[in-house]
Order: sequence, then C-alpha cells, then structure tokens
Amino acid sequence: MSTLVAVVFDDPTTAFEMRTALLKMQKEHLVELEDSVVVTKDLKGKTKLDQAVNLTYSGAIGGGFWGMLIGLIFLNPLLGAALGATAGMVSARFTDIGLNNQMMKDLAQSFKPGSSALFVLVRRATADKVLAGLKDFAGKGKVFQTSLNKDDETTLREALEVA
Repeated sequence: MSTLVAVVFDDPTTAFEMRTALLKMQKEHLVELEDSVVVTKDLKGKTKLDQAVNLTYSGAIGGGFWGMLIGLIFLNPLLGAALGATAGMVSARFTDIGLNNQMMKDLAQSFKPGSSALFVLVRRATADKVLAGLKDFAGKGKVFQTSLNKDDETTLREALEVA
C-alpha cells in the first residue's frame, strides 16, 4: 500500500527541487515512488499540475505501436499507427492513475499565491536514508498532509520543518 505525503513551499521552485532529489534517491533504490506531482499556484492564483509521467505521450507511443502492428496485418501500417496513436492519446488523457488531479487542485485552493507543493505516493522507502537525503530542504517547507502513522509523520515534520 502506498503512502501519501504532501509538502508545501512558499516559493514556486523548491517542490521541483525536492522531486528531483527524490528521483535521484529512487535511482539509488532508497525510495520507490508510485507517483509524484508538483502543484504550483501563480501570483494570479492559477493552479498548475506538473506530472512526473506524461500519460498522454506514453499513450500515444503505445497506441502507435499497437496500431502499426494491427495495420501491418491489414496492409496499412501508417493508417493503423495514426489511429492507434490517436486512440492511445485520447484514452491516456482521460486516465488518472496514482494521485487524483481534482483532489490536488482542490487542496491547492488553500495555498497562497506564488507557492508550490510536492505530492508523492511512496510505495517503499528506507526512511532514515531518505530523510538524510532531504536535509537540504529542512526549514523550507511544511508537511501539509500525509497518510503516515502519527510517529512517522512527527519524524517527517521534525526533519523538514525544523531549520
């Protein structure tokens, strides 16, 4: 089961930096992320979601491959690839895996303009090493929401909120 962690920052860039740090730790097998999204709220109050994985692009690639394969069977691989890519893009556009986009947009309404937040779903983590890897972010953000147990949430808050 995955664990939700959301951290809010007073600037528009720190959430991106923290996600990059977590992705580096994922390459080192210290953490396994199911999903990560940076939510920014500009000075006008407009909310933007930055997905780590572009599902529309992935859907187009997969759909194009399968469409071309089916097109080869029916002797028209270009038409099959085009139809498959279009179908893949459309289906991926309406697919929401991992973090719920509407939930993040709703929560972002309470953020102040010019801020950002990092929402992550963590499958597995080596907690002590991940917290040590995030020490550069101490005092820069506030834990907004988690599905951690009380003790783990307190440990996370102490690591991130205390400068």
